[in-house]
Amino acid sequence: MNNDKRTHGLWEATAPAGPEAVELTGDIKADVVIIGAGYTGCSAALHLAERGRRAVVLEAVDIGFGGGGRNVGLVNAGLWVMPEELPRQLGEKYGERLLDQLGMAPSLVFDIVDRHGIACELQRKGTLHCAVGAAGAKEIAERAKQWQARGADVELLDADAARRAIGSAAYTGALLDRRAGTIQPLAYARGLAKAAVGAGAKIFCRSPAVSARSASGTWTIATSNGSVTAPFVIVATDAYASGPFEGVREEQVMLPYFNLASSPLSDNLRRSILPGRQGAWDTKGILSSFRFDAEGRLIFGSVGALRRGGTGIHHDWAKRELHRLFPQLTEVEFEHEWFGWIGMTNDAIPRFHKHAPNVFSISGYNGRGIAPGTTMGRDLARLAIGEMDLEDFSLPLSALGRPSMRRAREALYEFGSQAAHFAGSRF
Repeated sequence: MNNDKRTHGLWEATAPAGPEAVELTGDIKADVVIIGAGYTGCSAALHLAERGRRAVVLEAVDIGFGGGGRNVGLVNAGLWVMPEELPRQLGEKYGERLLDQLGMAPSLVFDIVDRHGIACELQRKGTLHCAVGAAGAKEIAERAKQWQARGADVELLDADAARRAIGSAAYTGALLDRRAGTIQPLAYARGLAKAAVGAGAKIFCRSPAVSARSASGTWTIATSNGSVTAPFVIVATDAYASGPFEGVREEQVMLPYFNLASSPLSDNLRRSILPGRQGAWDTKGILSSFRFDAEGRLIFGSVGALRRGGTGIHHDWAKRELHRLFPQLTEVEFEHEWFGWIGMTNDAIPRFHKHAPNVFSISGYNGRGIAPGTTMGRDLARLAIGEMDLEDFSLPLSALGRPSMRRAREALYEFGSQAAHFAGSRF
C-alpha cells in the first residue's frame, strides 16, 4: 500500500483489490464531502449513495490506510467500558442509546457483507474475552451480568469451559459474546468502498484535504490538485487525521498495537487452538489478542510498536508467550508483521464533534472501529440528508479537547510495553 510491509502486513497480502481510485484533479461539486476512506467514511458514502446523494470521499493515502487496514479484525459489540458505566458517563438518554446501537452494530456489518457480497473472511462465531487470574474472572463475570441484564447473547464460561473453547489452560474463564465475530479488516474496508462506488459514490485517493473554507452556505475542501464543494462535510479521519481537522487526532492519546501472523498451522494444531474459530483477547492491562485467518495462520498481537528496538523485543516475547499459552506450539515462525495506532480518549468513549456549521465528525473508537465506525458512518449520512436530527444521535456533541501529558503518555505506552515484554514469559 505504501511500500512498507510493517503497516498492513497480512491484510494487504491477502485482501482483494478495492475499487479503482485516482487522485482528485480539478474542481467538483457534491451533496456531501467525506474526508477519510476508513469504516466511518466508506459507510457514510455507501449509505448516502444508496439514497441517491452525491457523495465524494477524499483519502490522503489509500482506502483503509489508517486503523481500518491494520487492526486485529474483531467485530465487537459495545465498548471497553462496562455497560452500566455509559449511562453514568453520558446520562441515561445517550448512554442507553449508545448501548443499544453498539450492541446491534455487528449485525449491521454482517448485513452489509451479505447484501454486497463482500469477500472478507467473515466468521460469525463470536469472540472470547479471556480472564487472567482472579481479577480477570471477576471482571468478565461483572461484564456478563451487566450485558445479560440487557438481554445480550453472552455466556460466562468457567475455567474448564474456557480451556476447551480456547485450547489453553492459562485462563480462569472467558466471556463468549455471540453477537460478535471476526473479519479480514482491510478486505472489509475495501469492500465497503467498492459497494459505495457501485452505488454511485466517488472516492479519490492520494488526495489529502489541505484546507477548508466556507462561503454562501457551502464548504470547499481543497486538495493539492483539486477541490470539492458541498453543503455538508463529514470528517472521518479519526487517529490518522491531518490537515484542517487534525484536532481530531490531537485530542486522543495514540496507543501502538502490533500483530504477528504465523505460517499456516497444521490441521492438528488448528484443531487444538480456538476450535470454534472465535477471535480472542485477554483482560491484562497490556492485553494480547489472537485469532486465525482463513488459511489457518495464527495472528497474535499486543500493545507495542515494531520500531526503535521494539521489533526484536516484541518478536521474542510473542514466541515465548505463545508457547506458554499453547505448549504444542514448539516452533513458531512469523510470515507477516505490522503495527498501527489506536486513538484513545480519556474515558474510552467516542467523541461527536461539530467543527463548524454542517461539519461533523465521530472519532475515538478506542480500538473498536469496525462495528462502531460502520454504524456511526450510517448515522452521519442520515444527519447530512436530514433523516436524523442531532437530538436523535446516541452520542452528545462535545468540544474538541486536549489530553494532558499526551506525548508522555504515548511514550509510556510504547516503551512501557517494551519493558513489560522484555521481562514477560521468561520464567
